[in-house]
Amino acid sequence: MKVEIISPSETLYSGEATAVTVPSKMGPFTLLEHHAAIVAILESGKVSLTDAKGERLEFAIKGGFTENHDNQLTICVEL
Repeated sequence: MKVEIISPSETLYSGEATAVTVPSKMGPFTLLEHHAAIVAILESGKVSLTDAKGERLEFAIKGGFTENHDNQLTICVEL
């Protein structure tokens, strides 16, 4: 799936990923390829992703929101 992790000042990640875990207000959850459409509010924690090469990346965030549809995931974060 195509993933973009952005903050007001920079793009933290833009590329393909096979799995992304986010810290939502309702608890952490993982999005995989072809996940159902979803919008969620994020809380302080870590966004973890596994990129197309199988490498795991983590980003510490203070909050934000995420939107997923049509195999495109956008995560807007506050650092």
